[in-house]
Amino acid sequence: MKQIVSLENKIKKEYGNIAGIMVLKDDHAVYENYFNQCSEKDPIHIFSVTKSIISMLFGIALDKGCIKNLDEKVIDFFPDYQIRKGEKTIQHITIRHLLTMTAPYKFKWNPYPKYFSSEDWVKSSLDLLGGSGTIGNFRYAPVIGIDILSGILINTTGESVLKFAQDNLFSPLGISVDKNIYFQSKEEQLDFYKSKGANGWVADPNGTNTAGWGLSLTTMDMAKLGQLYLNEGYGNGRQIISGKWIAESTQVQSVWKARRLKYGYLWWVIDDAGHSYAALGDGGNAIYVNPKDRIVVAVSSLFVPRVKDRVDFIKSEIEPLFK
Repeated sequence: MKQIVSLENKIKKEYGNIAGIMVLKDDHAVYENYFNQCSEKDPIHIFSVTKSIISMLFGIALDKGCIKNLDEKVIDFFPDYQIRKGEKTIQHITIRHLLTMTAPYKFKWNPYPKYFSSEDWVKSSLDLLGGSGTIGNFRYAPVIGIDILSGILINTTGESVLKFAQDNLFSPLGISVDKNIYFQSKEEQLDFYKSKGANGWVADPNGTNTAGWGLSLTTMDMAKLGQLYLNEGYGNGRQIISGKWIAESTQVQSVWKARRLKYGYLWWVIDDAGHSYAALGDGGNAIYVNPKDRIVVAVSSLFVPRVKDRVDFIKSEIEPLFK
């Protein structure tokens, strides 16, 4: 097919870090290919796509009654945490604020060295939550802050995030994420960013899995998760996540006004009217779902900074071939 040849030539010339692409249409694979010596067996670090998997786990936790509702106060899940004297904002921040990126933080620039060198990334995030910012204003937290959600999952389910995900999301879909990944040095962490084939989920020294990055999945795994959402939470003969959660989490819940971007519960809303949405990660990782045309596109990518926009690529170069 001439269009496919043209697409793959464009990938090699303009999107040279792509590892794999899988397209599903009406529940069937209509395109699958791999680049950069990658294969269907290679897990790739999906960066912030991890956030959308955390959103899935919160939907399951709500369905199971582990969490009552999204308006529960964050601080109530950490009874041993000592709030600093005079700190009031943190007491009013809810799960919903974390899921919609509308919680304030006490830093202008992300203090990564201090955060990554700490033993407990959840506590470090709690220490930075609140401050003088306004609750309800969009404030995208790439890494620091979002780990609080991992802490909430652990404290409400009684399991590690990885174990809860394995039992309730990954295994039912035939996805294999084997182990926690730990770093002994900054160099190991940077190597992981660029790696392919590392199966696992990054955890802090306490064993708490990251919520904003750090999960490795194959391209097919990503496509399965997109298909699960397209099918309103139904997969492999069972209801894995409620359709209600999927509808709610992929609707506009907040807006990043400065960039004119719409956000659900850790999902980007691409087209509100057509209800397409995406999980997006650094380097160009993406799970894109178009319910209207019943298309799922998964793109895994090896990390390089400042890549060309993947949503534009999917909408202009991939989607038209399969509508």
